Amino acid sequence: MDAAFTAEQDEIRRTLRELLAKHCGPHDVKNAVRTPLGHDGALWDRLATELGLPGLALPEEYGGAGCTATELALACEETGRALLPSPLLATAALAAPLITALGTDAQRNALLPLIARGERTATLAVPGAGLALALGLTGANTDGAWAGGGRAGGVQAKGAPDGTWRLYGEADQVLDGHSAGLLLVAAHTGGFARSRTLLFLVPGDADGLRRTRRTTLDETRSQARIQLRDVQGELLGADDTVDTSGALGATGRGAAVCLAAEAVGAAAEALDRTVAYVKEREQFGRAIGSFQAVKHRLADLYVQVQAARSAAYYAAWDPGAGALALAQGLDALRATAAEAVQLHGGIGFTWEHEAHLYFKRAAADELLFGPVHRLRGRAAEQAGLFDPAAAEATA
Repeated sequence: MDAAFTAEQDEIRRTLRELLAKHCGPHDVKNAVRTPLGHDGALWDRLATELGLPGLALPEEYGGAGCTATELALACEETGRALLPSPLLATAALAAPLITALGTDAQRNALLPLIARGERTATLAVPGAGLALALGLTGANTDGAWAGGGRAGGVQAKGAPDGTWRLYGEADQVLDGHSAGLLLVAAHTGGFARSRTLLFLVPGDADGLRRTRRTTLDETRSQARIQLRDVQGELLGADDTVDTSGALGATGRGAAVCLAAEAVGAAAEALDRTVAYVKEREQFGRAIGSFQAVKHRLADLYVQVQAARSAAYYAAWDPGAGALALAQGLDALRATAAEAVQLHGGIGFTWEHEAHLYFKRAAADELLFGPVHRLRGRAAEQAGLFDPAAAEATA
């Protein structure tokens, strides 16, 4: 394993950081999340056309850059540093890999070039609040329990004699669900006895589709409730024998890498802002950063952030470690954001201060993709650290 980054990878990081520094400061972020889209559409267009961000990890045959997970992770580290509100995670880390893995040649040729050019955003719609479980991050996703197991609730799909599908039901907490041009909806088919979960392509303007933006703790991660009332959907894949759970698991590992890198970027920026503040804020006639207790607290945070960064970079090389890297990244972001609020003193406790942007991101990400102990528990289970027979005997 070569841990050094290439000149091209360093250039991706540098270019993106410079662009976001100019157009995505804390004030810009607060303005962007209050728009109907929930993000700055003009900035997203620039990121897509000038940097090719949504197509960074897509194959060149579909108009992408043909890069690896490492380049996408580096880009996510920079977007996390700026807390960029954008459809990048939902489009490039969730929807695009699923279309690539499960889609037919016709579906890939029709959809992936549009995504690569930034002309269409997409997202994954999972019933309930089981996104982390559906992606295999906090538990096994093979039994369909994350989607309701075929019982009442969730989304149901019914096949018609002409080969089309009709979808009914609703899904909450859909990332960018109110603005995405394409929805990948997880739905039950086959009734309760033979139920299985498949993915269906639903255009954002489909008849019978209702989308409502929801109020969220972290406004930089827009979420929506989608309701489907006799909506026509197209099965993702050639037939209903596709390995949906396997594709979701692989996508989850890649998404965990991106999320871990985002968390590291956000933690590093929160730490940098806090260090800069304690150098200027004076108490008892001296900068508070000169007090030994403050130095120790910041030193501990620095070590934690660097360890999380190393874990995220390793996971970019080996996505199998994505869940562990995400757990470490979320821990680092939570600790750094909390200390940022504390060390900024009275101003840090106000919702208007930028420290709370990082605090909200830390709390919301763990609610949506964690909790951390379940991420670690699932990773330990997959590594064979838990003996099921011993666990049953102990119980």
